[in-house]
Amino acid sequence: MVNRMRLIICSRKDEASINIADAMLSLAEWAEEGEFKGHPVLRHGDQWLISIDELHIYAEGIDREVEDALGLEVEEIVFLSRHRAASGRPSLTVHPIGNWNKAEYGGRDGELTPAAPHLMTSLLRRMRSEAETLQYDVAFEVTHHGPLLSRPTLFIEIGSDESCWSDRDAAAALARSLLDVEVAQHPVVIGIGGGHYAPRFSEVALSRRVSFGHMLPAYAMDLTNADSIRHSIAMAMKASDTTTAYVHKKSMKRSEASMVSSLVHELGGVTVDSSDLESL
Repeated sequence: MVNRMRLIICSRKDEASINIADAMLSLAEWAEEGEFKGHPVLRHGDQWLISIDELHIYAEGIDREVEDALGLEVEEIVFLSRHRAASGRPSLTVHPIGNWNKAEYGGRDGELTPAAPHLMTSLLRRMRSEAETLQYDVAFEVTHHGPLLSRPTLFIEIGSDESCWSDRDAAAALARSLLDVEVAQHPVVIGIGGGHYAPRFSEVALSRRVSFGHMLPAYAMDLTNADSIRHSIAMAMKASDTTTAYVHKKSMKRSEASMVSSLVHELGGVTVDSSDLESL
């Protein structure tokens, strides 16, 4: 390996992915550094941009493929993506990847890809700044879908329907976020509880000195099965490289929140709430 890099991946099957990549190319100078699977490999500083023909959520093991093909060490990966929601509400999101249970959209059953907490949380903050003039929500999504990779990975997305995916201003906001983000190193936590869009975790990340890794939502937990939850928490800690958890206590019954906190402690971890975290 001769270099370390942040690998950015555009899927040619995803309109929003293409638009974010195009915005990145228009906002900075990129040098061509060969090709990968028939598409140019482009570099801007330590950021390397590739395109793939397949849908990104099924790009299993692409980190190793790129390392073998280009002789580079991938430090972290960012997939450019669309996001779909029935609400159609305009949103800009970032999230870790993996499957708590059954793998319905890439990856493997019950396996997580390593998270990139510092980059992901720093991007959320930068996205909020870049989107100040846009009518878009800016939020985390919890951990979901594939692919399964060995390098720290996140998805950055435009949602939630076709009108948003083609929005050049939204694409430019994410492109600027990626190009200009300053990655802050704060204590890493996993998030437990809440729903898919993790508003509480987003609120905490935007106001406190913290970096969120994997986020385990209430709907992915069988709150009658402590062994199953313990396994998911252990998996999240390992894939986020932390033993600290932020439990969204108000999203569950008091008895359930107590059980979850106890399981964290059984695993040698600690729980924190907002009052334990410094303000930004």
